[in-house]
Amino acid sequence: MLFQQQPYKDTTVAFLFLNHRRKRGTKMKNKGLIFTVVALFLSITIGFFYEQRAQKPATNPNEAVQYTVGLLQFVSHPALDEITRGVKEGLQERGLIEGENLTLLFQNGQADQSKLTTMSQQLINQGSQVLIGIATPAVQALANETTEIPVILGAVTDPVGAGLIADMENPGGNLTGVSDKAPVLEQLTVAKKLLPQAKTVGILYSSGEDNSIYQVEEAKQAAEGLGLSVETFAVPSATEIRQIVQVMASQVDFIYIPLDNTIANAMPAVVTEANKTKTPIIPSVDTMVQEGGLATVGINQFQIGYQTGLMAASILKGEKETATTPVYTFDEGDLIINETQAALLGIEIPAALKETATLIGGEEE
Repeated sequence: MLFQQQPYKDTTVAFLFLNHRRKRGTKMKNKGLIFTVVALFLSITIGFFYEQRAQKPATNPNEAVQYTVGLLQFVSHPALDEITRGVKEGLQERGLIEGENLTLLFQNGQADQSKLTTMSQQLINQGSQVLIGIATPAVQALANETTEIPVILGAVTDPVGAGLIADMENPGGNLTGVSDKAPVLEQLTVAKKLLPQAKTVGILYSSGEDNSIYQVEEAKQAAEGLGLSVETFAVPSATEIRQIVQVMASQVDFIYIPLDNTIANAMPAVVTEANKTKTPIIPSVDTMVQEGGLATVGINQFQIGYQTGLMAASILKGEKETATTPVYTFDEGDLIINETQAALLGIEIPAALKETATLIGGEEE
């Protein structure tokens, strides 16, 4: 009996041993699977963490946040150059300093419309977080290339009329900024005080600038309200400015120039031709008075740029949003009179104007 039962016991023992090894193997497999899943999860989590960290600005107070601003200027002339200088000062005022925490990418179209699109694309591709356009054509070029990156307009007289924003108080998109709208009525009123015998004003502007066309209509209404007759002279290209000014000088008592980049860029030529017949020029910008204009009530160009820089910094830092930030407009301008030019033209400056004006000297041609 003992001999017959032994195989049974051995078989039972063997079965239990194999069953134990099978369970142990299964547990080992389960542990291996769990370890693999945990390792994979940790790998994904760590990778995601580092990716997010690379995408976000540094939050360590000892590690400076880096900013990139793209700046597109339509053309070089004293007025726009002053605006650009003001932009840099405004950014610096808010702690954005080139070479430290700010990369300022600068492009200048030099009045070549065909270059503005390419330059806008370059500024976007170089990682600009905020874009600033100086003058209407520059802003239009930037706006055509992006609806996501904030665009801050600098020196745009009529952003609504130019199709850039929906409303001055609530722009409603990725654009807002600073308007350089000039006090046209005040400018022409000063002209009347300096030139009491004047009967006809000639408005000189570029037919290629939307900004100027809007101002011409406003100037016509203001001039007619002051009892002046109005003649308009549209310049199709910069090469024709001298010839057109020669024609104007024989037909008008003085020349009025609205905010116009094409004419501003050619101001020395305008002054040269107008001085030949001693025809006074009333421009809209203080720097153009310095170049030989008689007088203006103008907004300081540096201040336009300074306000633009402050607004760009606020948008960049996330303190404001373009869609809900009103376009900044100036309440009043400064009276600027060129004494040298007045003497050249034989014009006596009324004492009442001298008391309130900034008197400067111009360039005699």
